[in-house]
Amino acid sequence: MTEVHAVVAGPAPAQATPDHDRPDGRAGEARVRELLGRMTIEEKVAQLVGFWEKEDGEAVAPLQGEFGDAVKLEDFARHGLGHLTRAYGTRPVDTTERAAWLWKFQRDLVTGTRLGIPALVHEECLTGLSAWKAATFPTPLGWGAAFDPELVTEMAAAIGASMRALGIHQGLAPVLDVIQDPRWGRVDECIAEDPYLVGTIGTAYVRGLQSEGVHATLKHFAGYSASRAGRNFAPVHAGPRELADVLFLPFEMAILDGNARSVMHSYTEIDGVPVAADPAMLTGVLRDRWGFDGTVVSDYYGVAFLNLLHHIAADNAEAAVQALDAGVDVELPTGDAYLTLRESVRAGKLDEALIDRAVLRVLREKLELGLLDATFTDEPPQGVDLDSPEHRSIARRLAEESIVLVANREVLPLPAGRRVAVIGPNADRQAALFGCYSFLNHVLVQHPGVETGIEVPTVLDAVRDEFGADLVTWAGGCDVDTDDRSGFAEAVATASAADVAVLVVGDHAGLFGRGTVGEGCDREDLELPGVQRELVEAVLATGTPVVLVLLTGRPYAVGWALSRCAAVVQAFFPGEEGAGAIAGVLSGRVNPSARLPVSLPRSAGAQPYSYLHPTLGEGSEVTNLPATPAAEFGHGLSYTTFEHTGLTVPATAPTDGALHVTVRVTNTGGVAGDDVVQLYGRDLVAPVTRPVAQLLGYRRVHLEPGQSVTVELTVPTTRLAFSDRTLTRVVEPGDVDLWVGTSMRRDTEASTTLVGATVPVTNDSPRWTTSEIR
Repeated sequence: MTEVHAVVAGPAPAQATPDHDRPDGRAGEARVRELLGRMTIEEKVAQLVGFWEKEDGEAVAPLQGEFGDAVKLEDFARHGLGHLTRAYGTRPVDTTERAAWLWKFQRDLVTGTRLGIPALVHEECLTGLSAWKAATFPTPLGWGAAFDPELVTEMAAAIGASMRALGIHQGLAPVLDVIQDPRWGRVDECIAEDPYLVGTIGTAYVRGLQSEGVHATLKHFAGYSASRAGRNFAPVHAGPRELADVLFLPFEMAILDGNARSVMHSYTEIDGVPVAADPAMLTGVLRDRWGFDGTVVSDYYGVAFLNLLHHIAADNAEAAVQALDAGVDVELPTGDAYLTLRESVRAGKLDEALIDRAVLRVLREKLELGLLDATFTDEPPQGVDLDSPEHRSIARRLAEESIVLVANREVLPLPAGRRVAVIGPNADRQAALFGCYSFLNHVLVQHPGVETGIEVPTVLDAVRDEFGADLVTWAGGCDVDTDDRSGFAEAVATASAADVAVLVVGDHAGLFGRGTVGEGCDREDLELPGVQRELVEAVLATGTPVVLVLLTGRPYAVGWALSRCAAVVQAFFPGEEGAGAIAGVLSGRVNPSARLPVSLPRSAGAQPYSYLHPTLGEGSEVTNLPATPAAEFGHGLSYTTFEHTGLTVPATAPTDGALHVTVRVTNTGGVAGDDVVQLYGRDLVAPVTRPVAQLLGYRRVHLEPGQSVTVELTVPTTRLAFSDRTLTRVVEPGDVDLWVGTSMRRDTEASTTLVGATVPVTNDSPRWTTSEIR
């Protein structure tokens, strides 16, 4: 029997759009152009801005206090409105009441404005719809750890269905920034340090969301994650080759293979040029090179930042002209800069044709979404279940697949009947399971006293359920990020009286300094925050075996723990079902199968670091400061063992073809489990330096004890492409090493030679490794 990996197997069609309504269809194009021709300049500009109803004290965007709405929504939208910003996700609201308000507002736009065009409603949806009482799934680092694109597609489709039911049209996700430096606070929003893993998982999310009629927005194009010293908003000095071969790749895949309909620019500047004002990127790369025909939206306040932060514009009016010219179609979350466009046209500082270009893109998007025909005369939704059993099932399965067993000295799984001491600041805290862009940590934290709205067992709750409350004791020990050691004595006494101590430590996700990880929560070091390491050391000194559970949004420097703790479990904010997944791994009910999507660093001084480094990136004898991580990309243990044998690779392959690779995988242990087969390659000689290892393809496979299967991987040679000295992406002839392992370490290896002429890479070149199981 043959199974086909549907996502890694290649592009799937995006959501079907009737031919007559396609933006490139003659009828649809004639319609939007006729509509544009009837617009006044005020009506045009109205389509290029959003509106955000905020209340005093709400801070969920950078420098939000610098901006304010001078008018009420009804007055603001008298000529129409492009986007309505976060109608459900700005504060805890009853969805039935809010939907009724939204339907009325949209009806008023249809009946009360001259052109009758509804607004496009967008929301955050990185770990689920960011709204009160909505399901909260694992953070993207968990998606990367799972190596399971199909399950991510299923999750995104469930999110999209919830959004569409509530009248939401666009989601501000996924984040496709490739992790470069774990000190950066927004690592918790990212998928992996490998661009191919980011591209396949991110495109899977795009396909799922858009299959339900909700447009995905790719964030943040591009280079944001390469900010200097891991500081948010810091300058980026990535070269054009790194941009093309690493940082652009996931966006290229999501656009060309996922048909993503929207892109958000990054806040950063690259070599002195802010992306929001860079036509070479927003028009040259996105549209001219890749043929992107959707909308480019600004990151919140990103246009005004050209004036306020980058100082390449004297005022917001100049900033608006620069951004529009570069290719930013819509200013979000409000119109602080773009509302000046009318006056710039009248003053002769802006060609109105640039406004028309952006308006046409917005109208095409609204046509695709069915908004140009929407009347909102139907009844608004009532009682939409945003955390249904289906949502919980997906959240549970993805959480279970995302837990990485990093180290195990044969203490896990814990036998029944053991006395378990649960200790640590993240053991009995719901927020510890969620990332920065979860509703709980993003919004609800600013509304004390409002209930969570969804069922969220803590790790302590789940361990009590898993092992029996009578066998579980508990002590907090310390806070996440203070120097208060007053709880150490109780923690030590609790651990001393137990057979095993489960220490749950890590992060608290927040915004702009309100957390230890998250947007604007960067770090100078990679030690556990606060006095958490001291707590672990104190418990280790008791002699009780310690199982360290890391609930974090970034990898920390925990090499010391790998050698001293009985086991180390890494969970990257696993969501509402995450505690049960962790408890299941501890008991053995869940056989861990996740792999590290990012290296566990040995020190902060070795950053920035990526496993995709050239030879000189390793250190070795050329420096006294090696960069070797404590645990490498792709690492993860199981309660069974897997053997990889019989790797077959053709002796030669054409440069314009594919490598057909097979490997035999056997479960040599005593329990069923999932292996993640990882195929790596190395280009031995090239005109520019190449990484010592590069993920070429992967496949998650389930095996019963003793079962063997053959995994067949078809790798297009473009997986080995690079930008040559002329910055042309090519596949060149030459020798290539290949190997398979349960991480980037070699289990079984072979080699091949690419033969033929140097082949340029085009948009039509295949980008995906396909896989089959026989």
